[in-house]
Amino acid sequence: MNKPAMDRPGGEPQALVQVMDLCKSFPMGGQDVTALRGVRFDIARGELLAIVGASGAGKSTLLQILGTLDHPTSGTVLFEGRDLFRLSEQDQAEFRNKRVGFVFQFHHLLPEFTALENVCLPAYIQHRPWAQAQAESTALMKEVGLEHRLHHKPGELSGGEQQRVAVARALMQKPDLLLADEPTGNLDTHTGEALFALLRTLNRERGITFVIVTHNDKLSAQADRIVRMEDGTITDR
Repeated sequence: MNKPAMDRPGGEPQALVQVMDLCKSFPMGGQDVTALRGVRFDIARGELLAIVGASGAGKSTLLQILGTLDHPTSGTVLFEGRDLFRLSEQDQAEFRNKRVGFVFQFHHLLPEFTALENVCLPAYIQHRPWAQAQAESTALMKEVGLEHRLHHKPGELSGGEQQRVAVARALMQKPDLLLADEPTGNLDTHTGEALFALLRTLNRERGITFVIVTHNDKLSAQADRIVRMEDGTITDR
């Protein structure tokens, strides 16, 4: 297994996130269905971590809990030593808005807005000045190779271009942690490989910690570390 991307001088990984005994159950048909069973692992600051496993293994549920989009039934998630689920709802929202970026399989771009306006959205939510938001968005669009598509709407973009816009939008939050759920799932092989190469470059050049859920073994093999899940548990880390 590959080593985390960034270590302490002594070789011990710097844990940005610590997951301890995480459990999650959902009520369904009059009984509880368990999605996560005592999940425990650390995420080193600056690493690119791939989470793999069959459908229904609990990967997406785990990712949503890491981003506080969902709450665990029990267990703890520490971010820089802070227990995320002991924070108020307002503080959790601030955590999502300022520290975490999200990229999903379906890009969720607003069709009536241009690519540039979609990238600007997190800055609007954070009440950044308009001129600053546009300048930062334009620079990010250039970084993801879409400076020629600033004023195109999502319907005028290819699937790969739309996903690159989604990546740029996630970067507008200047996140420490970027969570990606099957970001290449709807893309052809060549486009998916190009997108993954972009994420790898952003990880190395910006030092952003990435956690990527993927079914693609070829892409996951390029991660710093692979966490394998089966039936809500981690089988290999």
